[in-house]
Amino acid sequence: MRMKAVIVCVSVSHGNTRRVADSMAQVLGAKVVSPEQADPAELADAELVGFGSGVFNHRLHPSLTEFVKALPAGRGRAFVFATSGLPEIPLAPFTRPLVQLLEGKGFAVDGRFSCRAFDTWAPFKPVGGINKQRPNAGDLAAARAFAERLRDGRGTVS
Repeated sequence: MRMKAVIVCVSVSHGNTRRVADSMAQVLGAKVVSPEQADPAELADAELVGFGSGVFNHRLHPSLTEFVKALPAGRGRAFVFATSGLPEIPLAPFTRPLVQLLEGKGFAVDGRFSCRAFDTWAPFKPVGGINKQRPNAGDLAAARAFAERLRDGRGTVS
């Protein structure tokens, strides 16, 4: 029996986050939607909901955060994911504010995932960007493995 899953994804610069979301969706049998396309009733009915975006100024995309803030209190399982040019700082992960927001809404956040990605943010633009080949096959395989753990009820913060 297939799990009912939805992934809400904001991918605006290079399609990096959408590639990660699509890799996870293959494993979960999930529908991938933007915040504008997401139906709160469908999210409430899902067994698992993912929320992800690229990182902008050390934060997830504002449209994703605003979408989650506007959600009614709920319940159920969720996960958070991100792509970024720079690595996550362990003491201040990019995903933490959204995890806390979701938990405050009543979601049980089963895990978070992040990987490096092609980034042409202002300081990197003069050199043509950084992480030009990312997310790569290894990153996408890691995203699928993360989704397998979620699907099998073995969610983990990674």
